[in-house]
Amino acid sequence: MKKISLLILAMLLAIPALQAALPSVMLQDMNGATVDTSTLSNDGKPMLISFWATWCKPCKRELKAIHEVYPDWVEDTGVKVVAVSIDEAQNAQKVKPFVDGQGWEYTVLLDTNQEFARQMGIVGTEVPHAFIVDGQGNIVWSHKGYVDGGEEEIYDQLLKLAGK
Repeated sequence: MKKISLLILAMLLAIPALQAALPSVMLQDMNGATVDTSTLSNDGKPMLISFWATWCKPCKRELKAIHEVYPDWVEDTGVKVVAVSIDEAQNAQKVKPFVDGQGWEYTVLLDTNQEFARQMGIVGTEVPHAFIVDGQGNIVWSHKGYVDGGEEEIYDQLLKLAGK
């Protein structure tokens, strides 16, 4: 009975976290401009925030898989992808050449001290970790890890959010 009570308590504590707004952390984009994460938006449409790193093979596979279907996702749901690199400062210079080489059309932010990741509940190097933010700026879904085909679960969540 104690385990069930703890499970219910944990679930109740997790629900408000998913409805929370984005925390305010100052990050840099790939061109050096400062971005306050609390102001990230997509004009009332959903956003996918994906935490990744250049050293993380599953992260790169996930973002590459999304890139292949991204135009369809945008057409179907209006989604905007924000890819947040958790590469440390000494490796941050690798991010732009890598992203440019992939041809990703995502907004890419650099979280070199992992402050945004920590405030989003990511512990250490738990990447990839994706969050869906609704058009009102509320975090409504999250998932960590990636297996081939996992992007379909993200797409299904985006379709539900779009009412399709």
